[in-house]
Parts: sequence; structure tokens; C-alpha cells
Amino acid sequence: MKTLSLQSELTNLMTQENVQLNLPISSLIERALMRGEGSLTSTGALSVETGAYTGRSPKDKFIVNESSISDKIEWGSVNQPIEKEVFTSLYQKVLEHLGKKEELFVSDGYAGADQTFRLPLKVVNEFAWHQLFARQLFIRPTEIATIQEENNKPFTIVSAPTFKADPERDGTRSEAFVIVSFEERVVLIGGTEYAGEMKKSIFSVMNFLLPEQDVLSMHCSANTGVEGDVALFFGLSGTGKTTLSADPNRSLIGDDEHGWSSNGVFNIEGGCYAKCVNLSKEKEPQIWDAIRFGSVLENVVVDATTGQPDYDDTSLTENTRAAYPLELIPNALQPSVAGHPNTIIFLTADAFGVLPPISKLTKEQAMYHFLSGYTSKLAGTERGVTSPEATFSTCFGAPFLPLPAGRYAEMLGEKIDQHDVDVFLVNTGWSGGPYGVGNRMNLKYTRAMVQAALSGELRSVETKTDELFGLHIPLQCPGVPDNVLQPRETWKDKAAYDEKAKELADNFKNNFLKFNNVSDKIKAAGPK
Repeated sequence: MKTLSLQSELTNLMTQENVQLNLPISSLIERALMRGEGSLTSTGALSVETGAYTGRSPKDKFIVNESSISDKIEWGSVNQPIEKEVFTSLYQKVLEHLGKKEELFVSDGYAGADQTFRLPLKVVNEFAWHQLFARQLFIRPTEIATIQEENNKPFTIVSAPTFKADPERDGTRSEAFVIVSFEERVVLIGGTEYAGEMKKSIFSVMNFLLPEQDVLSMHCSANTGVEGDVALFFGLSGTGKTTLSADPNRSLIGDDEHGWSSNGVFNIEGGCYAKCVNLSKEKEPQIWDAIRFGSVLENVVVDATTGQPDYDDTSLTENTRAAYPLELIPNALQPSVAGHPNTIIFLTADAFGVLPPISKLTKEQAMYHFLSGYTSKLAGTERGVTSPEATFSTCFGAPFLPLPAGRYAEMLGEKIDQHDVDVFLVNTGWSGGPYGVGNRMNLKYTRAMVQAALSGELRSVETKTDELFGLHIPLQCPGVPDNVLQPRETWKDKAAYDEKAKELADNFKNNFLKFNNVSDKIKAAGPK
């Protein structure tokens, strides 16, 4: 099948009489309810379940091995190649499958709030609630005509969850598949109802396209102060990224995906995809209040009589989610574009109780810890994890990086230099001992340390250099007891601290062995 005929068939599919184009949010909710795809909760949010797939399926994600991009991709377990012929055959079958549906939903949108770098999108869904999700997570256009820009051809998401692949026939690993074709400008999704695959696939696409335009793509949250100062927060799940970036005294730029260009920082998305497990109004009031009409609740158990969501019930999955547009956050910046960062915060939840609660990083240390992307997995969070384990995710977003990791790190280092950015490593994990012995870092102290970092109060404070990790630890911080700042001093058994510190340092060094194409300066910035 020739490429041209597939493009024509896709165009024909999106212009059929049964296509519902750019329906308003209220109509999409109405359609979802009429089709039995979900129900309304007591707050007005649409509650849905995603069946067997309650999270991403990384082993079923592929990139088409095309000549124009083949030598640029970091092929491996994250970026698995699939041949063009296999993709073309599957693409044809999915289009035929969707062509038989009584109703399809199509919308226009964007990724990237900065108009210079935005990517036009078209989204094709067989579920109304998937279309609602896409409308809330991507940026909604105000000028539909601009989507047709010839010099920036749209990427099209084609999502067919009820199409199940046959691995032997179709060349996939399972019934589910997520395939990106950069030449066809298509993300092909099938066999899974988990809506997050759409969001993260486009993030992966942007992680390829933006660096080609000298824009650093980042898996982080961002906010800005009243003076226009900008802060970035990097961190893996459970480190406090959402909690610490949601500051009532600062405007939220975005909570997950950003680009950093010569113009400054911009949000890639138009919405938020927040975790809901153990959500409470007291701890995260902004998320709590945003879950109302127009929002989507994924896999949250809801009382059939009262319609009340039970955020503590994880019987469907630990990965319960809420999708809502940015404008439901009271202090969200609109449009979500700001200047260059003044401060970067790397968040880690160190369950070994070794890393200092806050330390200042040199540029090389920043690049080292950016490439490392360290935090801890706790017992019970994943099957088989019975004690705390060190875990590393390159650039705090390994599953979404098509290019070699060193390229992102080099870009970060250049921008830190160019804009004189302060970089801090903040440990929101354990103090006074490891998990099970010590205590979780006091959130009040963490907030005080972050505030001191953002205000510039830690720029000139005297520091002590940790002999093993080389980190520069402030001797004082407003609102934090001095002894809390020095992790070894919080342990009763100093020898036990030294042993645990060496264990964590070895984990860092062993993880960093996989980075062959980074400078000796960056390698030397890790533990001694």
C-alpha cells in the first residue's frame, strides 16, 4: 500500500458523515453518557474505567524505522524499532476498522504554547471520552485555519482501542500497540483504552522534534513568581513535584511537560493529568477543586449510590488519574509561556536517608544528576519490591526520550551557563535513618528550603562539601534547624550512615556506566 493512498484514506475517514468534528466539551460528555462509556460523579466529573490497561504499556511502544530518522534515534528497549511494512499493514487495518464505526470523534489541537514551536495536532477517536481527554490535555486552538499551515504538517493521533492486534499476524508483541511514524506524522494506538498513551506519545514526539529546533524538551513542572522569576521542578513519581510546584503565591505554567527555547519556557500541554491516589482537599486543594464538570476521572472507584469518588480505594489500580484543563487551576498562567528559568529544583525521595535535604549543584553536577534521575522505590509500590530500591530514570523521563540522553544533558548545561541558573538537589525522602528507621522529611522544612532557593537566599550562604557525593550543603537555611541540613548528623549510628552512603554511591556509579558519550567532567561530578 503506497503512502499516498494511506494519507488519502485517513483524510477520507476524518471527513465521513459519521464524524463528530470539534464537539464542545458538554456535547462530548453527553455523547459519552449516551454511549455508556462512563458516568457522572457527585462533582460533575466524568468517571471512566480503562479495562485491562490501567497504565502505559511501554513494551508495546514502537517507532517506525524510517530512513529519515533511523540514525538519530537511540534504539533499544525504550525506542523499539518496527519496520515500515509492518506499520503500513497495521495502519491499513486500523483505518478499515474505524471506517466501519457508526460514530467517530475528530478534533484539532496543538502541542506547545509558544506559537513559534507549536505542533498542530489532529486526534481521531472511537470513544467520546477519549476525545474529551484529548480536548482537555492538548491546547485548544482559537484559529482552526492555522492548523493547516503547510510548513508544519499536523501529527495525527489515530486511536482504536477496540482493535486488537494479533502478534503473529501483525508483528506486535501483544494485542496492544503504540506506534509513532515520523514520516507519516502519525501516532497509531490500538488494543488499549488507557488515554494516557495519547498524551505521552505526543510528548515523545516533541522530545524528538524540539531539540532539532534547538529547544530543550523537559519532563518537569514549572511556575513563575510575581517578579517574573521562573522555576523548574524535575522529579519522578512520589518526590513531591506536583505538591511543591503548586504554590498559591506563584502562577503555574504547567505540571508535567515543557520546552525551553531562546524565548524562555513554555508548556507543551493545555491541561493536567494528575494522580488521584489518596487525594485530599487538605493536601492538594487545587487538584481537588479542578475535578468537576469537564474533567475526566480514570479508574477511580465511585460509590454507585452517592456518586462520591473514593480516592483511597486502589482496587482498580494504584494509577488513578484526573484529566482537566489548565484553566481550572486558579493561578494558572494563560497563555502558559514565561521567561528563562532562574532556579532549577531536582527532587528525589531518598529512602536510604543519605542525601541532604537540599544541596547546591555545579553545572557539571546538575548534568550528572539530570542524567541519573534518581529516586527510591518503596516496598509495596511495585510487585516484588520488598525493601527500598534505588531507581534511575534518565533525564527524569527515560520512557519518552527518542534521542541519546547526552544530547538533552548538553543542552541543559548550555542553558544553565547562558542564563546563570541556580540548580538545587532537594531530598523529600528520609532523614535520621533509612525507610523504616528514620522519618520522612518534614514538608514544612522542604517548603522553606524551596522558598529560600527560589528567593535567592541560598546563593551566598556558606556551604559544606560532602566528601563522598561532592554536594554543596548549606550550613543555614531560614525556617530549618541547622542540624537537619546535615544528613549524617541526624543519624544516631554514624557508622551505619557511612555504610548506607557508600551503598547509594555505588548505585549511582553503576547506573552511570551506561553513559558512554558524556564528558569526563560530567562523569567526575558524581560520587567519589
